[in-house]
Amino acid sequence: MSTEKVAKQERTFSKETYMKWYKDMLLIRRFEEKCGQLYGQQKIKGFCHLYIGQEACAAGAVSALDKDDKWITAYRDHAQPLALGTEPKKVMAEMYGKVTGTTKGKGGSMHVFDKDVHFMGGHGIVGAQIPMGAGIAFAEKYTGTKNLCICYFGDGAIRQGAMHEAFNMAMLWKLPVIFVVENNGYAMGTSVSRTSNVTDLYHIGKAYDIPSKPVNGMDVEEVHIAVEEAAEHVRAGNGPYFLEFKTYRFKGHSMSDPQKYRTKEEVAEYKKQDPIEQVKTSLIEKGFATEEELKQIDKDIKNEVMESVKFAEDSPFPEPENIYEDVYAEQKEFPFVEN
Repeated sequence: MSTEKVAKQERTFSKETYMKWYKDMLLIRRFEEKCGQLYGQQKIKGFCHLYIGQEACAAGAVSALDKDDKWITAYRDHAQPLALGTEPKKVMAEMYGKVTGTTKGKGGSMHVFDKDVHFMGGHGIVGAQIPMGAGIAFAEKYTGTKNLCICYFGDGAIRQGAMHEAFNMAMLWKLPVIFVVENNGYAMGTSVSRTSNVTDLYHIGKAYDIPSKPVNGMDVEEVHIAVEEAAEHVRAGNGPYFLEFKTYRFKGHSMSDPQKYRTKEEVAEYKKQDPIEQVKTSLIEKGFATEEELKQIDKDIKNEVMESVKFAEDSPFPEPENIYEDVYAEQKEFPFVEN
């Protein structure tokens, strides 16, 4: 990964904001840690991609955007809905493939959806969500809202032709979309430097005249500031914005990844930048919380995660005939908006 440094903007945040970041990121971390354990126990089956280390990329964006904005991402998709307010028990039930899950047990780890919080899903096909994100943004513009779509994808997906087509169309039609590449350094087990001459991925957006910038994705404050700035640009009718979140996953690409392509020393170095520890330090240093108060929050979140596991364990699997349900949506008249 590039070691390029971007100057951190001076900004004051409230106690409430720091506490939200801490709780959101800690919930994601504890949820993902439990998922890793459950996968090892074969309670969770199929593919499973954890967000451990990347929590700031979700939490900082959620605090910067409006509640009616739309979200879409790839298959590392547990974090965004949790930060947006989806009940952990529903996400865990989906991990188990239970009927009480967010997609009634039919999607599993890679396809979490929650329309109640405007989370348009995780998507298993690499890069497929990028033109979908542009399409969601088109719908918002067509119907005359001030909402935007934030579309996440990984550094591996940036090589997909669909991304370049979506960038071109989004800029041509000035669509209200924030594209975010979560550059964690590796597309599965292949480093960015082995697949691209351009390792600072935000430069790619400049080819389409899309305003583009790098962001320290390990710092929740910087993520919030960058997304807030991008949202202001997009809502003003100027078209898309492209952010490169330079981040790092502490675990493998998926639960089946032996991680032999990177050293323990490299992982240890990035763990020094743990986004949760950074916020914890800020809370204590600013006098917003004590060590004991933060320990209690951690305990409460662990209990909440364990309650989600019990909910998933106690929930039933879908019946075989359920496979025929939710295949088609009822056709509704689409509102026509004159320019």
